[in-house]
Amino acid sequence: MTPRAARSSRSDTAIPTRYRTGDAEVDRLLMEALERVGPTADRDQLWEILVSGVRLASDDADRLDLKITNAALKEMRNAFRMFAPYGDIPKVTIFGSARTGAGDPLYHQGRALAALLADRGWMVVTGAGPGIMAAGIEGAGRERSIGVNIRLPFEQGANEFIAGDEKLISMKYFFTRKLMLMKESRGFVSLPGGFGTLDETFELLTLQQTGKAEPSPIVLLDEPGGTYWPGFVDFVTAQVAAKGLIDPDDAGLFFVTDDVQEACGAIVGFYRNFNSIRWVGDRLVIRLEAPPTDDELDDLNQRFADVYVSGRIERSRPLPAEVATDDRLDKPRVVLAFDIFKQARLRALIDALNDLPSAPAEATPPPAQPHDVD
Repeated sequence: MTPRAARSSRSDTAIPTRYRTGDAEVDRLLMEALERVGPTADRDQLWEILVSGVRLASDDADRLDLKITNAALKEMRNAFRMFAPYGDIPKVTIFGSARTGAGDPLYHQGRALAALLADRGWMVVTGAGPGIMAAGIEGAGRERSIGVNIRLPFEQGANEFIAGDEKLISMKYFFTRKLMLMKESRGFVSLPGGFGTLDETFELLTLQQTGKAEPSPIVLLDEPGGTYWPGFVDFVTAQVAAKGLIDPDDAGLFFVTDDVQEACGAIVGFYRNFNSIRWVGDRLVIRLEAPPTDDELDDLNQRFADVYVSGRIERSRPLPAEVATDDRLDKPRVVLAFDIFKQARLRALIDALNDLPSAPAEATPPPAQPHDVD
């Protein structure tokens, strides 16, 4: 994973051998078209996108399959363009019910949290609809908000706080919308909601549990004295963890509260010391704001001996692969041979790194979401 500024910059004109159309002349014409457009970065990825389009043409794909592919690609392209100018600003996505009224305590919770996070330098991303989505945008303000709407036949469009804004996009498919609600953000908050909110929350937890997404804070925010998320925890504990369907440690992937200040602290505080992670071969690199002392490192190795498969947690200079892509070379880091089955324990390790006495006294907004370079 690496920031946008450190993307691959392949500019060779040779036709790649790994992925082709199967027709040498078509390959030549595709490369000629790519050359005419003139991209200077990530040509390997652009090439494979073009080849996939040609292969679909030769696969005799069903028209519905082609319509799905076409619409999804156009939606993602438009969404990428919309988000691009705000890539250096940390974002938090707020999920919740479209049916929550403006007088509901949950609406006030969502609006207050969004305002706090906007004051701390964050942008707020929501689904742009009514209810909690409107609360988030109202709290953050139009300038600090991004909306990713879904076109539905039975619910209204974008709410009044974001309607007509250049930072609003409407999407046909839930899966492309969900991608954009999650891809760009460094923190997530779910307020009580229906099937959609639960779907989004479980997707977040699945991505964290399986290591398919970089560790991020996930806050489940209830109304004061509310029972929605405590009831969720009871279900997960008694019906999911008790049956061995998840590890008991997986409950550490999220934080439940009914206090807006605590929710804000959980999001912002996650980046007190933690910056980002990246795999380099079989080693996991954790970039920090301040390195642990010798005594702190010894203590971490004792407390988290179960998270690495060999060696120990060690301070490190940037590894050669990081240097090659200019990947956050100014940050101190620790390196370990991480056990990929211990994602929840990795989250606990990050919490411990944030709580070290050597960590900065206050968190600053994190950098933009890292991007994969592999």
